[in-house]
Amino acid sequence: MEIKNNPVGWFELYVDDMNRARKFYSDVFGYEMQQAEVPAGMNETEMVFFPFNHTATGCQGALVRMEGVKPGGGGIMIYFSCEDCAAEESRVEKAGGKVIRSKFAIGDYGFCSLITDSEGNTVGLHSMK
Repeated sequence: MEIKNNPVGWFELYVDDMNRARKFYSDVFGYEMQQAEVPAGMNETEMVFFPFNHTATGCQGALVRMEGVKPGGGGIMIYFSCEDCAAEESRVEKAGGKVIRSKFAIGDYGFCSLITDSEGNTVGLHSMK
């Protein structure tokens, strides 16, 4: 069976404090985050988009503060692509997060680091060097 699209097309990282979370991801990755317009009927929701290049691989996503949904680790792991995950890892604690597992090799698939963001979400960093 040939697939037309990659399995993941969108992701959301839930947050309690949008300003704190936005600052964390900007400080760690150097991202310029974009405030999103919230669709009608979603008045209790706030979204900030991660930058996205439509010609590159990967999927688009956002930080989301939504009534009744709490951040936290468990169940799903999102990995952010990096040139060298040690660089982003080095900025995590100063930005208000925690390094769970420092950069480690995953054989032919490169390297990873595991971190907790400012909101308590566990995310991964991935690089080939």
